[in-house]
Amino acid sequence: MLDVRGLRKVYEGSGRRVEAVRDLTFTVDAGELVCLVGPSGCGKTTLLKCVAGLLDPTSGEILLGGRPVSGPPPGMAVVFQEYGRSLFPWMRVAQNVELPLKQKRLGRDRRRELVADALASVGLADAAGAYPWQLSGGMQQRAAIARALAYEPEVLLMDEPFAAVDAQTRAELEDLVRGLWRERGITVLFVTHDIDEAVYLGERVLILSASPTVVQEQLKIDLPTERDQLHTRVAPRFAELRTHVYEQIQAAKRGGPVDKRDL
Repeated sequence: MLDVRGLRKVYEGSGRRVEAVRDLTFTVDAGELVCLVGPSGCGKTTLLKCVAGLLDPTSGEILLGGRPVSGPPPGMAVVFQEYGRSLFPWMRVAQNVELPLKQKRLGRDRRRELVADALASVGLADAAGAYPWQLSGGMQQRAAIARALAYEPEVLLMDEPFAAVDAQTRAELEDLVRGLWRERGITVLFVTHDIDEAVYLGERVLILSASPTVVQEQLKIDLPTERDQLHTRVAPRFAELRTHVYEQIQAAKRGGPVDKRDL
């Protein structure tokens, strides 16, 4: 579904030249949930913006369903970290969710149907008439997720979407994302700084090197498909995978991967 080939991004300006991403190559299969982790400043957000068509890569290419990405593709939706800036405060929740659907030129009844379904899916059916500022942070992020779902994307990009919420809300939203992913079969690329979150959510974890960035390791997460916050996180296998990812990120900060262990 998503194919990133030799992606390189160099920022230039004010006499400076910064190579943020050097050579990123990876694929995400249709219906897969892949998490992306790496050291701070390694270019995770730069990568996501290139994939979303919001930044032009310096070289390399990105394919979505076999078609080159040269701008925001119609089959993709993005959920950002700063939900407070991605929702329009003067519009009600249902209006925020409906807004991108108008670009699709759908009829009013179909738009309302998609909005109602998306809000119900994230537990906000009763909040359709509220304004974003009347909701908690977690509920606002649910509204942002509902807006992405209503768009019916083939690929959903999530850029550290739970970084600004408390731990309890974060756990609830993690389970929400896994539930929606399983129900709807959406392809998800999820960027996070949180190693435990990456291991808990992902079917695969891409570990990035320090900047200039390459894919240091692709790790298959062989945990059961059925996961929950109480039992999965205390399982010995979860601890093994989390430790391995942590070791690789620490090694990336030092300039290279550690020797792979039997996982």
